[in-house]
Amino acid sequence: MKEKTKKGGFLKNLPYQKRKGLYGYAFISLWLVGTIVFFLYPLVNSLLYSFRDVHPETGGMTGPWVGLDNYKYVFTGDQYYAKYLGAVLLETLWKTPLILIFSLFIAVILNQKFRGRTFARAVFFLPVIIATGPVYSIISGNISSSGADSAGQFSTMFSTDLVGELFQFIGIYGLTENMQTIVETVSNNIFSIVWNMGIQILIFLAALQNIPTSAKEAAQMEGATAWEYFWKITLPYVSPMILANLIFTIIDSFTAPDNLVMGRVLDLQHEWTFGRAAAMAWVYFAIVLVAVGIITLIMNRFIYYEVD
Repeated sequence: MKEKTKKGGFLKNLPYQKRKGLYGYAFISLWLVGTIVFFLYPLVNSLLYSFRDVHPETGGMTGPWVGLDNYKYVFTGDQYYAKYLGAVLLETLWKTPLILIFSLFIAVILNQKFRGRTFARAVFFLPVIIATGPVYSIISGNISSSGADSAGQFSTMFSTDLVGELFQFIGIYGLTENMQTIVETVSNNIFSIVWNMGIQILIFLAALQNIPTSAKEAAQMEGATAWEYFWKITLPYVSPMILANLIFTIIDSFTAPDNLVMGRVLDLQHEWTFGRAAAMAWVYFAIVLVAVGIITLIMNRFIYYEVD
């Protein structure tokens, strides 16, 4: 028995379930170390910075404790934060439903059988692969922020600011100013909306492919039309993914590279006011968390969960 223990090691003497647990902990050990060192530790530090007047010194970041002064500055002292926050919330409010509707519509189409389906799926998922800041800036026409002034002719291919000229060309002047502004805003952001739909389309595709064939066969036997099949079968089965995509889209919008609030936080960091920047980031995080929580509570009432 002693020889077997020496050859097999102490793991051989442990029960099978405990050995499986140890293997699992060993597998995620690097992830745990990385999470603690590169995520949790900076997160706690940023929270502490938000209560201090932090500035860089030899050996690290130092500064006196100022309590809630940085948070007071966020709400009363900064002239840009409230305006930028309102703009981000308004943009997220109208852009999120459009992204969800279009991504579900495109996913339903891509789930059909037709020639070139694989290529079409790749085209819609391509922005996820190349969605870097400089690439997006060049394609969307914001050349000044990317430093690629020579790419101006390339960016004009993606220009979508045509609605105003179209209204004037066909002689439509009856629209109210607010209606025309809404139409122009949506049309001018079509490229941005399509650019941000890759992950949502992929998730909806996975949900559509998990709809059991028995449900489709039953609907066909009952004589359901395509419209009825969508509302009675497709939509209930993909509704949990609608919630997942909704949360993903909101968070993606709040953390976008061109987000005004995130840009303001980075501006304060460049001005070496790290305490105020940290306070601004934590206030923003709290607002995002509350918004996601409220939306989740509301949407849960309309989600269909299949019970075995």
